[in-house]
Amino acid sequence: MNYTLQPMTQDQANVIAYSWHYEEPYSFYNMEADKEDLEEFLNPISRGDSYFVVLEHDEIIGFFGFTSVSPGEIDIGLGMRPDLTGRGRGLDFLQAGMQFALNRFQPTIITLSVAAFNKRAIATYKKIGFEKVSNFSQVTNGGSYEFVKMIYKTAKE
Repeated sequence: MNYTLQPMTQDQANVIAYSWHYEEPYSFYNMEADKEDLEEFLNPISRGDSYFVVLEHDEIIGFFGFTSVSPGEIDIGLGMRPDLTGRGRGLDFLQAGMQFALNRFQPTIITLSVAAFNKRAIATYKKIGFEKVSNFSQVTNGGSYEFVKMIYKTAKE
């Protein structure tokens, strides 16, 4: 796949936030499901220069958010357009985002958190080399949910 990552515009953030709707149980990831997350995603100041859309032939197929946690460590958040999920495209999509992160930020550690019920995403993250480090509960989307924290080490320690 030939993907391009570019900074997210306000129009693109609006499209993702208001028109991407996932089927159950993945509706958990709908931007409108959590007011605070929605406000942060839509606010250009909060979003800053850390959110990027993934384009394939000038069409948005997903996005990545990259947050610096500490020197050498970034945390990623991501989303793929709902009609493309569950179709075997996740690994290529993830690899494109990871390569972008490695080139742009040169981290030694990349972390992410994923809802514990999202077994297909967890399997994809493991395929690329992420390892589970812990489980934690977080209040979001009107309830408390279990998440899995995963880590990818880019350099041998």
